[in-house]
Amino acid sequence: MLKNASRYSIIAIVLHWLMAILIIATFLLGLTMVDIPGLTPTKLKYFSWHKWLGVTVFGLACLRVLWRLTHPAPPYPGSMADWQKKAANIAHGLLYLLIFAVPLSGYFYSLAAGVPVVYLGILPLPVFIAPDQELKILLKQVHYACNVTLLVVFVLHVLGALKHQFIDRDRSMQRMLP
Repeated sequence: MLKNASRYSIIAIVLHWLMAILIIATFLLGLTMVDIPGLTPTKLKYFSWHKWLGVTVFGLACLRVLWRLTHPAPPYPGSMADWQKKAANIAHGLLYLLIFAVPLSGYFYSLAAGVPVVYLGILPLPVFIAPDQELKILLKQVHYACNVTLLVVFVLHVLGALKHQFIDRDRSMQRMLP
């Protein structure tokens, strides 16, 4: 067992894994819904769920950043090379950027399409922009590009964690395990 100073706090761990699960679910739901032909009740339901998950991820991302600002990450293992620490910092920075960019681009894409977001079917979120066909096309591309980039960085993050666990055996993965 690692000492507490070398581990993330329980709040950070819960936020990390909860967000990971929700992001994966949102991504898979997004892939599923866009493959449904036409405009069916099921597709509309999936779009709503996708948006609700996106809003939830955004809210949790805000909490996570606030937590991280007041609770720094534990240090990397001393055996970790400097270039690996830099690569990990870049990957984490990109992950943080993308956990905001993906839901925001989806939100503004929905608004540009003229479809307001009503969280959980109860709470209408603010409408900051009017429907705009050209902006809708651009924001759809931005949302897609952000998702693809998030997927790539996520896979690299997981591969890096697995490398440290099973090849380097430096126990760095234990820092984020419950």
